[in-house]
Amino acid sequence: MGVLVCCDCFFYRKSKTKPNGKKPPTEEKKQYLELEYTKIRVVDFDLKELVVLPREIDLNEWLASNTTTFFNLINLQYSTISEFCTGDTCQAMTACNTIYYWYDERGKKTKCTAPQYVDFVMSLCQKLVTDEEIFPTKYGKEFPNSFESLVKKICRYLFHVLAHLYWAHFKETVALDLQGHLNTLYAHFIVFVREFNLVDPKETFIMDDLSEILCTPVPPPAPTPDPSAPDSAPSPSSQNHVTER
Repeated sequence: MGVLVCCDCFFYRKSKTKPNGKKPPTEEKKQYLELEYTKIRVVDFDLKELVVLPREIDLNEWLASNTTTFFNLINLQYSTISEFCTGDTCQAMTACNTIYYWYDERGKKTKCTAPQYVDFVMSLCQKLVTDEEIFPTKYGKEFPNSFESLVKKICRYLFHVLAHLYWAHFKETVALDLQGHLNTLYAHFIVFVREFNLVDPKETFIMDDLSEILCTPVPPPAPTPDPSAPDSAPSPSSQNHVTER
């Protein structure tokens, strides 16, 4: 297999040839793409309305507020299945055909288990969003010049966690009846990062099939006919006409 290195992840691509005359392995079925699961949401309106920058709000304030909220919600969503995400069940931080590697502050690359990776992500995010110098909460305090790049870094890592939830723990999520919450959170997050170009599409393409389904507003249900309403009047063509002779 060829290996393409990209930032902190490896993308494993199937070879076009068939070694030893054997068929290449078939792609694992993605349960989370099945209609019975994708149709379940906790809201049924266009999420774009929630992410558009209000006229009276500063862009950095809006990014800070939403990024902090997504960090808390994704951390909470992961906590619901954390007991199933162990060093034994998830020996690497995987999503689809991708393995994510952690890079520390010195740039050292480390392959770690999924729970270790998520712990690194959440610890870093917690450190950043609670740093008054980066995410200021006091009136008049300026955002640093590096603010946007740090927001992009947080969102990229949070996407890795969401992708892992779908790839490795969707069955547990369904068993807990939380797929509607996960779907809505994922769609809201993707619409947000697309609106402000916070995550490179090359990073999110591994989940594009799900994104296109979930980011499309759910059509309103067809109206239920009222049984008490009178039947519609017959059309003129169906009425009996009397011809005068």
